[in-house]
Amino acid sequence: MAEESQQRRQRAFLVVVDESEEMRVALRYAARRARATGGRVDLLYVLEPPEFQHFSAIGDLMKEEQREEAERLLQSLSSDVYDMAMSFPVLHLREGNRREELLKLLAEEPGISILVLGAGTGPEGPGPLVSHLVGKMSGKLSVPITIVPGSLSDTEIDDLA
Repeated sequence: MAEESQQRRQRAFLVVVDESEEMRVALRYAARRARATGGRVDLLYVLEPPEFQHFSAIGDLMKEEQREEAERLLQSLSSDVYDMAMSFPVLHLREGNRREELLKLLAEEPGISILVLGAGTGPEGPGPLVSHLVGKMSGKLSVPITIVPGSLSDTEIDDLA
């Protein structure tokens, strides 16, 4: 009970996990901020439905493989967060649409106080999630968003955090 109460009081930095380089920048920033402020890092990984679902057995196998890969990635990132923040993150693994599941998590978890996203550096822009949340959804979010430029080096992130 005391641990649950402490988690609610801690500033929680939520990072949406994917395979992008900018996610790693956001992760480092969130971990360093958590360490500096006595907060914690939350990681959200959303398993999106596979495109190919014509045969249920194949779809089930694809889903299971996707879940196993997500769990491996979250465990690896947990270790990285511990090395940077000196505490393990809270893990959230969900199925569905990434944007919808993110909004649901923010509504369900009042302890999450800041969403940390990395901005892509390529010609396609900052990334679909950043564009969507900063544009259409910015007035509807219950937490502030910190957008970390994807071009920052580890040293620059450490200096900022």
